[in-house]
Amino acid sequence: METNKVLHFVPSEAPPSGMSKNGYFFQEMEQREVEQEEGGEGREEAQDSPIACGDDIHLYDNQISPGPDADDSGCVLLNTSRRYVKLMNFEEEIRAHRDLDGFLARATILLDETAASLDDVLKRMLHHVSQDSNSSEPSCNFEEVMSMLFTDAGAQEVNVHLLSETIQGVTATGTGIQYQQSWLCILCNVKYLQRRHVCISRLERPQNWGENCCEVRYVILILAPLKMKSTKTAMELGRTFATLFSDISFRQKLLETKTQEEFKEALVLQRHQLTATNQQPIALGKEETDPRSHKPLKCQDFLRAGRGIYEDFCRRLPFYPSDFTDGIVGSNKTLLKYMTTAIFLYIAILLPAIAFGSLNDESTRGEIDVRKTIIGQSIGGVIYSLFAGSPLVIPLTTAPLAIFISVIRGICDDYNLDFAAFYACIGLWNCLFLILGGIFNLSLLMKLFKRSTEEVIALFISIAFVVDAMKGTVKIFHRYYHAPTLANGTVDAVPPAGDLLGGNGSETAAGFALNALPDSVIHCSRERPVLCLLLMLGTLWMGYTLYQFKRSPFLHAKVREVLSDCALPISVLVFSFIGSYIFSDIELPVFKVHDRPVFKVAPFERLSAMNVVSAMGLGFLLALLIFIDQNIVVSLTNAPENRLLKGTAYHWDLMLSGLINILMSVLGLPWMHAAFPHSTLHVRQLAFVEQRVEGGHLYETIVQVKETRLTSLTANIFIGVSVLLLPLPLQWIPKPVLYGLFLYIALTSIDGNQMCDRMALLLKEQTSYPPTHYIRKVPQRKIHYFTFLQMMQLLVLCTFGMYPIPYMKMIFPLCMIMLIPIRNNVLPHIIEAKYLDIMDAQHM
Repeated sequence: METNKVLHFVPSEAPPSGMSKNGYFFQEMEQREVEQEEGGEGREEAQDSPIACGDDIHLYDNQISPGPDADDSGCVLLNTSRRYVKLMNFEEEIRAHRDLDGFLARATILLDETAASLDDVLKRMLHHVSQDSNSSEPSCNFEEVMSMLFTDAGAQEVNVHLLSETIQGVTATGTGIQYQQSWLCILCNVKYLQRRHVCISRLERPQNWGENCCEVRYVILILAPLKMKSTKTAMELGRTFATLFSDISFRQKLLETKTQEEFKEALVLQRHQLTATNQQPIALGKEETDPRSHKPLKCQDFLRAGRGIYEDFCRRLPFYPSDFTDGIVGSNKTLLKYMTTAIFLYIAILLPAIAFGSLNDESTRGEIDVRKTIIGQSIGGVIYSLFAGSPLVIPLTTAPLAIFISVIRGICDDYNLDFAAFYACIGLWNCLFLILGGIFNLSLLMKLFKRSTEEVIALFISIAFVVDAMKGTVKIFHRYYHAPTLANGTVDAVPPAGDLLGGNGSETAAGFALNALPDSVIHCSRERPVLCLLLMLGTLWMGYTLYQFKRSPFLHAKVREVLSDCALPISVLVFSFIGSYIFSDIELPVFKVHDRPVFKVAPFERLSAMNVVSAMGLGFLLALLIFIDQNIVVSLTNAPENRLLKGTAYHWDLMLSGLINILMSVLGLPWMHAAFPHSTLHVRQLAFVEQRVEGGHLYETIVQVKETRLTSLTANIFIGVSVLLLPLPLQWIPKPVLYGLFLYIALTSIDGNQMCDRMALLLKEQTSYPPTHYIRKVPQRKIHYFTFLQMMQLLVLCTFGMYPIPYMKMIFPLCMIMLIPIRNNVLPHIIEAKYLDIMDAQHM
């Protein structure tokens, strides 16, 4: 019969089963008394208790209460909880090796112990630990530690003597569980200890210490300080040694050792065997042109024209009908989530479109304005929603594209070129490169982009949103915050306020005098920038508070979820109302709207052949920018932790972006590509999330995501209808509210960014470190080195991407490309490749 071996942990608040007064496992004895009172009905049920495999955690709660007629003079109530812990992975978890090395350096090993009772054995073990010259604990009383190893039920008449915490090996069978009864690992957290201690005792002969512990030959005592790093707790140290002793052949070898040195050598040999056993080959992906597969990259993969697009269609077309019916047809309807997500997307797409449209309006002097940006967003978004292979990805014009457009306008001014024609020519070259990239499977280059590189670029985009918001706010303060300045000079150029009021020189009269001046004279006032700052921070505060509201205990769960999903629309509407209605007497900065034709075909005849050729270089840089952003956003959206099931379509989505931008270029509309963090926020809005606790840390895990086209399609259709709302009421949304939206998007986008989590570790004490996979498997110093190197890469990106010289920003795509050789060729010489791979691993 096939069995599954796991470790069985009995925590401190739950005494072990079947314990006698000086032994182990008490609960079965107590149950036997209850069975006698109740006819013995529960015995078979206790023996056939279920067991789980793998990482599942099961709790067994047994609260024993005597019947009304029972004699309760000597009875106590016990609450027993059991859970299974994972065997230590010696190949991946670096702490396993460090725990064993630390024990071997200061080994406390007792061979052929003659004591028979558990109490005597533990006293001997504690005595050896206290006498060890390498483990002096001046503030620790080991007699108190002895009492802490056991817990008392609280009734003096009964005086039940139980072990506090233990780990024991069990094997799952078809009918129940079978205990490994030859070894016992005892854990204890002691407040006054300075460091961790391990003592192993091999008994001279097997001892019977109760049911499920009838032939104990090895006792492992683990002592640890109460407050420790999550990977250095008594439980983690116990996992290491319990994993070693769970092998029956290893325990047999230990019986043959004669000295402590031979005992240590056996431990080292067992470690090597466990490390070799856990090594598994990496499975190769089935699809040859999927950038997320583990298939090595070959030059011939780029010569198979159209192969990637064909496989994308084969992967995604079978699911195309379900993209419209999931959540609408069937029993599992999610209409409310679709509605809240569509409203969220409408606000999250429309307001950045207004902001970047206003920026383009200023840089191009009205050639590309807010109206064109909104219409272009609607057209491109609807096309992408209908035909993209990754429908949860949101296309948008972005800040780098707005900067690129401003540089093109500067070039046109310097060389006296027609902006519309030169813009369209650059866009067509860009589209040609993108289409060729889709045809020749260039998205396979995403294999070279590791998770750490993607997170550096994603964090740069979040920082760019913050910088844009700060720049807009500083500009408002710079313009309005100073003392009242006149359009034609300084305050000195105005007659004194007293003269205006017939000699009355009071401050109130002076204020009235200044208010009496026409708007063309007064240039600024302080209440305007202060209100702008409050509106921006208020939008951020309300949005993020409502976003976190789903974690609060207030209201019903459904209400909390709706408020969290609608956090952004609510905050934008509330603070737009505050700024435009409650403080209507204070004029706030708003975007401009021009009454010009929207669709105008570019006059290509105004360009010379040399102009067309020169546009090719700029088109290549633009294609490089869109190629990187498009593929990285699709990769982040389809990350394994998001649990998307319908597959990806990197090559087709890249080609579709090129086709959409052909239309944008010819009609003079702003270019677009997959946008971060809107795409990942879209996934989060459609996700069903579970909260889980591991090692005292609360995690949110995505259980399921509704992969639908309806939300983005609906949002983009309503964005197109919003053109009818120009100039009013859309102009009632002040610019500071748009800046607050940028801050909200930046703040919510860092959730799940592993680089941000590791940067936070630099400011935390070690006891607060979460038990993540890289904390368990990578030395702490290597983690901090890697984080520092990522911060240096981020600094370089910010330098080139935000430097005030416009032409330097043109080479920003090349800087992103340079991150590939840095990660693949430079970092492995600083940090071992195996540690880099662990930190870059996708952990679900």
